Amino acid sequence: MPERAGRTDKATQAAGRRSPLVPTQARSRERFEHILTAASEILTEKGSDAFRMSDIVARTGIAFGSLYQYFPDKSAVIGTLAERCNAIGRDCVQRDLAEMKKLSDLHTALCRITDGYYQMFREHPVMHHIWQATQADRTLQQIDDEDVAFLAGLLRDALQRVAPKAPAPALTAFARLAMIQVAAAVRHAIALPPAEARRMLDLFKRMLPKDLSALG
Repeated sequence: MPERAGRTDKATQAAGRRSPLVPTQARSRERFEHILTAASEILTEKGSDAFRMSDIVARTGIAFGSLYQYFPDKSAVIGTLAERCNAIGRDCVQRDLAEMKKLSDLHTALCRITDGYYQMFREHPVMHHIWQATQADRTLQQIDDEDVAFLAGLLRDALQRVAPKAPAPALTAFARLAMIQVAAAVRHAIALPPAEARRMLDLFKRMLPKDLSALG
């Protein structure tokens, strides 16, 4: 029987959903990862609306009873995948913001983040289906909200580093709005044909702020 890890993921708790049973034993961990791999493949093939726990059983051969020992419901599976995708995105944003050495680098950094997110969605189509699922499930929406807040915090900290005299509340509001806009633009673009998506994102990037003059 799988063993629960020492602590439950904070995002899982905050989302108010039943948490997955994260195993520590090697064999159980391998099965846990097998389930997530199958779920990712099924989501990519069928989309979030048609995704069912029974699909995982059929794909993996793991019995329902064993599956539910790891993941109590569909939300737990999708939520776990969402958190993993968010972790990849956060690493990319941290990398891009680390290159922002002065305030005049702001526009370039935001453009780089936009392009990076779009490329990530293109390379991992399952991410779009996961995002759609989190938006359709109220118990999972909090995961997306927390990710935006985390990314906004990264941008705020980077701005404070290059513009230490700017008022903190204004930087917080600016950073959150900027990350919301980037996320919305990329998620709109990913649903378009590639050429049209690129044109739209090029227009969006020209609209991104080049400084903090909007703060007054």
